[in-house]
Amino acid sequence: MMKCYDCSETGKDVEAAALCIVCGKGLCMDHSKEVKLQVSVGKPPEVKRLHKGLPHFMCNYCFDNTMEDAFD
Repeated sequence: MMKCYDCSETGKDVEAAALCIVCGKGLCMDHSKEVKLQVSVGKPPEVKRLHKGLPHFMCNYCFDNTMEDAFD
């Protein structure tokens, strides 16, 4: 079973529940952030944004260094 990378750095043995979509490390629920990414379908000029975004997970480091306040 894959282990949480961040937990292993502190000597803990915790199973990973997700993978960071940016760096790929295994993460437990305490070390991951869920991000809803918007999905658009169709071809211009008739592009529609789906109501529900796709759930993705990021580690705290990647989240803090890639997300901006204006991101929707």
